[in-house]
This record gives sequence, C-alpha cells and structure tokens, in this order.
Amino acid sequence: MDNLIRDGAPLELFAWLDADAELPAWDRLKGCPFGAAHGALAGAAPRPDDELSTVQNYFAEYHLEYFRQRRFNHFPSRLHALLLFATRIDADTYRSKHPARVYGKHQVRARTQGAYLCSFHDASWLDYLRLPHSLGFGALDEIAEHYWSGRTVEDIGLTFMNEPWREAPVIEALFQGALEAVSGAPRTAWLPGFA
Repeated sequence: MDNLIRDGAPLELFAWLDADAELPAWDRLKGCPFGAAHGALAGAAPRPDDELSTVQNYFAEYHLEYFRQRRFNHFPSRLHALLLFATRIDADTYRSKHPARVYGKHQVRARTQGAYLCSFHDASWLDYLRLPHSLGFGALDEIAEHYWSGRTVEDIGLTFMNEPWREAPVIEALFQGALEAVSGAPRTAWLPGFA
C-alpha cells in the first residue's frame, strides 16, 4: 500500500497551530481520542454547533477506527496520531473549505526527526460522512475502505441528495513520530495570501 510510510527519511508536513502553541508530540495523545492535536494541528474535528454535528462527527471517527482495526491495523489510528497535512496546498485547501476551523491559526511547516509511521488519506471523506444523510453499514464500510486505501473523493463518483457531490481532495497525514518546526515566514489563516 503506497499511502503508508514507515521510514526515517526526512519528510515535511504542514499544520495549523494557535500562535502560542508548540508542535505537540504524538505519544502524548495516546488514550486521548479527539485530543487537542485534532483541533490544533489540522482542525480535523469540527467545532460542534449542535448535538447532531457532534453525533455525526463521533460516528464518522468511530466507524473509521472500527474499520481500521479490522482491515488496516498496521496503519496509525486517527485517534492516536497527529493529524497534519501532506503539503502546503492541502493545508491551504483545508483553510479555504473550513475557514472557521483555522481562524487565527498560523500555518507551520514541520520536518520529521528519526523513525516514523505516516499514512496519507483524503480528509474530504470525513466531510462526506458528516453530511446530513443516512448511510447503511455497507456504504460506511465502502467509504472506510476508500479512505484507508488512500483513494480520493475525486476517484469515486459520490452523490448527495441525488446530485453529484464533488470536493477537492485534502490529503491529511496521520503521523506517529518526532517532529521539529521548520523556521520560515509565518502564515496566518485569517489574511488570505499573507506569507
């Protein structure tokens, strides 16, 4: 599977962090589902506006984790990994799709240090799972298979309310290992084009 890397070669990844936040270490998140890194780094967990969005988010994460344990157990868990972005473009695309989740945060470039485990997935699958629709277990398993296999939503013809559903892919990196922030010009989430 080419979306899973177990290596020590340097790799650069991107995150959205609060101005005063430090790059967290992944091992501090063990046993902490939906921990601070989910919102601080990638903004992956939406801020719940109501009970339905909270339940949808929890169920989406639960089903992806349940499927991972059954079929992709060698991949890092979304619940126990840092959620980063594969490229600056992915981080910027995420910001344009979810500006409220990264408002006031700065884009940080990070470099791996030493051995790590990292897998790459399209975060747009989570956007699809969080839509207000009812999916059966077969459809949920199919979506989880696509997600963990590294397929993008563009690769699959999705529909919502009998209309084609198209979203730009946002490749997230589920990372376990050590990171260091790479210095450079700070970027802000609330001034588009500011570098």
